This record gives sequence, C-alpha cells and structure tokens, in this order.
Amino acid sequence: MKRRNQDSVQKGKMGLWEAVAIAVGTMIGASIFSIFGVGAEIAGKNLPEAFVLSGLLSFMVAYSYAKMGSKIVSNAGPIAFILEGFGDNVITGTLSILMWLSYVVSISLFVKGFAGYFLPLCSITVTPISMGIVEAVVISFFTSLNFFGSKAVGRAEFYIVLTKLSILGVFIVLGVATIKPDLIMPASDPQHILATINAAVVFFLSYMGFGLITNASENMKNPEKNVPRAIYISISLVAVVYILVSAVAVGNLPLAKLIQAKDNALAVAAKPFLGNFGFMLISIGALFSISSALNATIYGGANIAYALAKDGELPKAFARKAWFKSTEGLYLTVVLGLFFALLFNINGIAMITSAVFIMIYIFVIVSHYRVTDKVGGSKALLLLNGTTISAVLVLLLYYQWHTQRSVFYGTVLTFILAWLIEVVYRGVTKRVFKKRNHVTNPPLGSG
Repeated sequence: MKRRNQDSVQKGKMGLWEAVAIAVGTMIGASIFSIFGVGAEIAGKNLPEAFVLSGLLSFMVAYSYAKMGSKIVSNAGPIAFILEGFGDNVITGTLSILMWLSYVVSISLFVKGFAGYFLPLCSITVTPISMGIVEAVVISFFTSLNFFGSKAVGRAEFYIVLTKLSILGVFIVLGVATIKPDLIMPASDPQHILATINAAVVFFLSYMGFGLITNASENMKNPEKNVPRAIYISISLVAVVYILVSAVAVGNLPLAKLIQAKDNALAVAAKPFLGNFGFMLISIGALFSISSALNATIYGGANIAYALAKDGELPKAFARKAWFKSTEGLYLTVVLGLFFALLFNINGIAMITSAVFIMIYIFVIVSHYRVTDKVGGSKALLLLNGTTISAVLVLLLYYQWHTQRSVFYGTVLTFILAWLIEVVYRGVTKRVFKKRNHVTNPPLGSG
C-alpha cells in the first residue's frame, strides 16, 4: 500500500524533460527576441562569441544550483539555499525581496520587447508614446487574467514553447546556407574583445531561466537526480540555440542594419533569406514567445517570490497561477514593472536585470561554499566561480557608469530599496524565514 501511494504521488509530479521545458521556454523568451539587437550593438560581429562566454559564466553559477538543488529540495529555490548558508537575517530577507524585484524588472523587459515587435509588425511608427501605450495595454491584459482565470493560458504554454523553437529552427536551417563568412568572422583586437566581454555580462540574464527548475523542485520526480540534470541540459540546449541564431543573424545582415533594427532585430535579420514572410514569421513567433514568458513570470516567478518575501515561507500546496491570499502583490508587481518599462530603455532594463540576478547568484555561491560539507562540492572551484561572478558584477556596474549613468543609479537604487524594505518590513511584522526543505542525505539541520 505504501509503495502504491508513493507511485501515485510520483505520477502527479513533473519529469526531467518537463522541467527542462520550463527553463528553456523562459530562457529563450527572455533574450533571443527581446534584447538581441542590444547584444549586436554592444558586441558587434562577435555576438556569437558573447553568447558562448555568457553560457560558460552560467555554468559556473549552475554548479552551485545543481549541487545545492540536489540536496535542498524546496520551491523557494535560491532563497532556500541562501537561508541554509546564512540563516534567517536581514541578508536573507533583502535577497528575497531582491529576487521578487528581479521578476518585476524582467516583466518590464518583456513588455518592452513585445512593443518592439508589435509596432513594426502593425506598421505603426515607433515613438516613446506608442511604445508606452502598447506596454500599458499588454501589462493590463495579463493582469486581467487574474480575474478571468488563466488556466487555459497555462495549458497552452507547452505548445507556445514548441512553436517558437520550431520557428527558430526554420530560421537556423534556412539561414545557415546564406551566411556570408566575412560578416561572421570574429574580430580579435582589444576593442572588440572588451565589447564581447561587456555583451556577455549583459547577456548573462539570457540564461536566468535555469533557476526556475529549483523553484519547482518539490514538484519534480527524483529531484536529487533530475534537478542537476535539468539545469545542465537546459543551459546546454539554450546555448546551442543562442549561438546558432546569432551566427545566422550576424552572418546574413550587415551589422549597421542589425543595430538599427534594435527593437525587432531578429525579424529584420530573417528578411535577407526569408523575405517579408520571414519578417512576419519571426515577429509573430516573438510575440507568442514573449507573451508566454511574461505570463509565466507574472503568475509563476513573481507570485512565488512575493509570497516568500511577504510570509517567509511558501504554502505547502499551491497552484502556479494563484496569488495565494496576497492579490495586492499582483498589482504592486505589475505597476512597478510598468514603471521600469516607461523609465528605462530596453538596454538599461537588461543591465539592471542582469545586475540583480548576479547579486543573487553571488550569495548562492557563497552559501554553497559555507555548506559544502553538507551538500558536497569543491571549495577551490567555488572560490574561482565566486571571484569570477563577482568580477562580472563589478564590470557590469563599471559599464553602466560609463554608458548609461541613469541605469547605474537605477541598479544601486534597486539594491538599496530591497534592503530598506526588508529592514522596515521585518521590524514591523517580525517576519521570519522558515525552512521547509525536503532534504536528501546527508541531512541538513531543521529550522
């Protein structure tokens, strides 16, 4: 009987490839459509190499997520890891709020990307006003799903992911044959190398979706094995797609035109070998893709992050698209998301999002270092990873300071705001973080 009950529970949980699909769907929606033109502007013809480098950086972070995720099974994801390493204090609380803000800024990135593809597709002139109107309408539409229910949208996400991967597959297969070698030949002078590094730092957010696997670990079959596998597989698959798509785009369209079409660069890049049909195909694929990622971010990641920051723990059972008992979190999330979208350009939003995620990544690596005796791992490798990712954050802030000073201030303000909210909120509510980890051997202390 006990065995039968265990099998029944396992049947209701997601398998390895379902977990991979969640991460891949979010990652590809995050940047290949939204900020591809930004990468071309920064890295130039070295864009494929920038994706390679950012992928390698992601594997450094993934090492800690995989090791800790196999031992600390909790839908709180990185916050559960940080709680294990630092305990319940202002640092953990600040990072939980920062994680919620990372989803807020991601929402602004998606609505900005949606407007960038929607306006040209409808032959509407792109202006700050037209962009702002589309951004407001899109974010209002997805917010309204809270009232009418979004179950159908949730069911459709698998097919949306399949559709956008198919569209990108067509783009890659047909585009490879028409690549002009002189356009894609990497430049190795110091200026281009620095530009490649800067682009890789900004595109770090392209791989941020792998963290969602740990946010669903309690709902996975054999998480101690499948969490690490899903993380590494999803990053590898997405890296291949990014590198091939960027190679086709850079190899088919002169760099000046790619940069000029920054808001919908991938659609414009399809024109040389697919014509107007390609432009429409990629634009429609982008709209579906960004919509899927936006929906998942609002009702999935942001929902969980807000509940965690507010209550210090997640409900024992929850639906991905239910805002639990805190619907005010939905309104606050989307209003702040729209605020960032209206205030910053897509390049600035991308850099703020990267900075916020990198800060969380650093603390996950440090937490891993502090509990290696419990979860396993190489301290020497963690020192290397932690030093490298910390250098990435410094480089990103330096790049912000010299290219968009307002974005630098926006990033710093986001960090300070998260800390202030935590100090005040913790002082007023006496909220504490509780461990609710399903921990595999060796056992971790309970809290």
